[in-house]
Amino acid sequence: MTRLHLHLLSDSTGETLENIAKAALAQYDGVETIKHFWPMVRSEGHLDRILIDIAQNPGLVLFTLVNIDIRRKLEARCRALGLPMVAALDPVTDALSNLLGQEAKARPGRQHTLDAAYFARVDAIQFTIAHDDGVNPDNWEEADIVLAGVSRCSKTPTSIYLANRGYKTANIPIVVESPPPPQLYALRHPLVVGLTTSADRLIQVRRNRLLSLNQAPETDYVDQEAVTREVAFARRIFADNGWPVIDVTRRSIEETAAAIINLVNERNAGTPVI
Repeated sequence: MTRLHLHLLSDSTGETLENIAKAALAQYDGVETIKHFWPMVRSEGHLDRILIDIAQNPGLVLFTLVNIDIRRKLEARCRALGLPMVAALDPVTDALSNLLGQEAKARPGRQHTLDAAYFARVDAIQFTIAHDDGVNPDNWEEADIVLAGVSRCSKTPTSIYLANRGYKTANIPIVVESPPPPQLYALRHPLVVGLTTSADRLIQVRRNRLLSLNQAPETDYVDQEAVTREVAFARRIFADNGWPVIDVTRRSIEETAAAIINLVNERNAGTPVI
């Protein structure tokens, strides 16, 4: 097991930097990463305190700093310590500057500005929470996306992820004993997407859920025949209505959401959705 001290310095929330580091680290096995997270670094006094920790725990330094004085001081100290450092966004901003013919605005956290897109995301999150698990079907026409699927096929977490991307998302469970409300079949504005998964995977997820709730692990909820019938029932509804279907058996929430967003973009562009 290789141990790595990873120092993340940002003059904003550090969310972008964390995502970059996480994506890169996922490519390596057998690495114990000790993260030193330093958000909102906007003064040399703050940097001085951070540099003490960097010197005591040498490792890779990743940063997104727009203040030139703070940045130069960090770079000089890393060179003196012989530590590798990476300005995570430099290649992208340099390429954009060359293409656009203008310098980047040196404003920390500009992507978090309270603009129209920000408030649209907040609105989407509020809508999605209020329309989880089949609630408020009379308002579904206001949604951008409606997810349908059997219980425990990741409808809610996928909905929340999509909401954070700015999509108003409702979701509805497909239950054999309780057919969906008629509003589902009359929708015009939202893209209705069916989520499905293998019966075996669904049984595993449901059994773990029951165990976590200290409930009986052997019921119709996890019966092989009943679950297979339930999945087939949902698939028939999807097929009868011509809704696109995504199998989430081997997909992460992020991958499922990306596939859904692709369907939305194809629909908005006038491309037939298969």
